[in-house]
Amino acid sequence: MAYNSKTQFEQMKYEIASEVGVNLKQGYNGDLSSRDAGKIGGNIVKKVFQSYTGNNYNK
Repeated sequence: MAYNSKTQFEQMKYEIASEVGVNLKQGYNGDLSSRDAGKIGGNIVKKVFQSYTGNNYNK
């Protein structure tokens, strides 16, 4: 699954936030904790890397 457009990336961001239990709102999320932002960002990196390499690296 390739995320090439901004719309696809936004959709992936909200999907991952839901998967990890973070309530991500449309628009401003400045009140989001660093921990929650890291959960989302880390999973985005993992998913994009898996998509790019075809490898599934799970702990």
